[in-house]
Amino acid sequence: MPTISVDKYKLYDALGQKFTTEEFEDLCFEFGIELDEDTENQERPVVDGVQEPPQLKIEIPANRYDMLCFEGIALNLNIFRGRAPSPNFTIVTPKENEQHVINVSPETLKIRPYVAGAVLRNIKFTQDRYNSFISLQDKLHQNLARNRTLVAIGTHDLDTVKGPFTYEALPPQDIKFTPLNQTKEMTGEELMTFYESDRHLGKFLHIIRDSPVYPVIYDANRVVCSLPPIINGEHSKITINTTNVFIEMTATDMTKLQIVTDMMVTMFSMYCAEPFTIEPVKIVSDHNDLTRVTPTLQPRLFDVEVDYLNSCTGLDKTPEELCQLLAKMSYLAKPSVKDQNLIQVAVPPTRADVLHACDIMEDLAVCYGYNNLPRTAPSRSATIAAPLQINKLSDIVRTEAAMAGWSEVMPLILCSHDENFAWLNRKDDGTTVVRLANPKTLEYQVCRTTLLPGLLKTIRENKSYGVPIKIFESADVVFKDESLERKARNERHFAAAWCGKTSGFEIVHGLLDRILLMLRTAFITHEAGLTGKSPDFQVAQDPTKPDGYWIEELDEDTFFAGHAASVYLRLDGKEQRIGEFGILHPTVLEKFDLRYPVSTLEINLEVFL
Repeated sequence: MPTISVDKYKLYDALGQKFTTEEFEDLCFEFGIELDEDTENQERPVVDGVQEPPQLKIEIPANRYDMLCFEGIALNLNIFRGRAPSPNFTIVTPKENEQHVINVSPETLKIRPYVAGAVLRNIKFTQDRYNSFISLQDKLHQNLARNRTLVAIGTHDLDTVKGPFTYEALPPQDIKFTPLNQTKEMTGEELMTFYESDRHLGKFLHIIRDSPVYPVIYDANRVVCSLPPIINGEHSKITINTTNVFIEMTATDMTKLQIVTDMMVTMFSMYCAEPFTIEPVKIVSDHNDLTRVTPTLQPRLFDVEVDYLNSCTGLDKTPEELCQLLAKMSYLAKPSVKDQNLIQVAVPPTRADVLHACDIMEDLAVCYGYNNLPRTAPSRSATIAAPLQINKLSDIVRTEAAMAGWSEVMPLILCSHDENFAWLNRKDDGTTVVRLANPKTLEYQVCRTTLLPGLLKTIRENKSYGVPIKIFESADVVFKDESLERKARNERHFAAAWCGKTSGFEIVHGLLDRILLMLRTAFITHEAGLTGKSPDFQVAQDPTKPDGYWIEELDEDTFFAGHAASVYLRLDGKEQRIGEFGILHPTVLEKFDLRYPVSTLEINLEVFL
């Protein structure tokens, strides 16, 4: 959250009360902001022989753009405390021959297509107000405007320039002016070189540096007002003596442009000769149908249900009482004449963060006081959470493997295509694996279809530890599935790997038997009258025969020939292969840079549901 520093005693004067630190902390808590620090008793810097006055450093929620300056904090707290009404922001329409205009060139579509403007007439600056005005621009640039990439603000002394203004996009060598606080005239190209090492402006040059055209705003006499989003011109800079301020904003995002425009004019229009009045600027942009007048400062209207506000907060207020409470948060609310269960809420232009009735409900709870809300028990009995069946099954298997002396690992679900196929001596049939459209690295190209790559990479990264290494994982793999809407499905697998000086085949075989015994799955023997799929071991399809599992010799390139087996399961008269185990082929070990024999086991757990 942004932290705003304000003069302690000037804020107290604006609030009409001298607070103790504890009292002001309580006020901040009630309003939903936080006092981060009070520098009253700290060593403060000395500037021009004068010690800096005590500062209050206040943390503001990132969505409250209307509180990024002293003026916004003081105004909102005064409204909250009932010391001031919500301001009535008024657009003062100038005479037709005095209407300021910004004509937009079609070339601006190539770089920063949107522009807005406003005028603050007869404003009276003091040094503190001027500093706050400049600080608000910086805060908006850093926060909402994303370091000027979305919006850039330019402020000018209107008495030094002449309208109508033009917003153009020209080659950098065709733009020539004296930048702010400089004495030498520069072209756009020279300006980029000059500010390259500048600590403040250098970080913004990349926004337009490589563009064939740079945005620029001229007045009627072709005086450069600004080169957005980099710097204003020296000719029109504002000072503490400026009385008429021309504000122009360029942007790549229309929504952010409107919010920034509203914030700039609403916060400082209080210092105009007629408080809270703003003179609009006409934007002529026929090439993209954006000819309009800015700002509009129209409140947004919401119809909010009284029952919704009361039920969410636990209150039992009438529409009139709710409207009175919402007035403390700058809303203009009144009961609806059409429906007794509705109130019409006008959201002021300063509250861009309000997007839904739930935001209004939250502010109602704030202005009533969270500590004052009634405490009630749920009217219905509380529900008790339960794990998904597949997760419960996985936990059971994890516990059993851990008690057998195996260590659990949790590799990533993404891996490279080679690790999933070529390194395991397997081929991609093109219908199995889910590929990433734009992988950032070669290491994360596909969603794994087997748990083995993660286990083998874990062993590789832990070769310095003594053998044997016994690890397992119970997690999801991903397969393509065109029958589903999302075209893919997850499948829960269990896998284990043994790495030691011996093959460990009997170790993973024993783990398989233990896991399936714990899952109450019997091993089908030849003597039981059920045989396998080999010529002398065929499975009877008699449903009266007991369910169970059996193994058969497996010949796959992943495993050492003659030292691997498939695992089959018979359940409710249906048979399917659920996994395999065996000693990995030496070429697989070589690909994963493993020195000792490794035996692995992998089975599908979902069949046991």
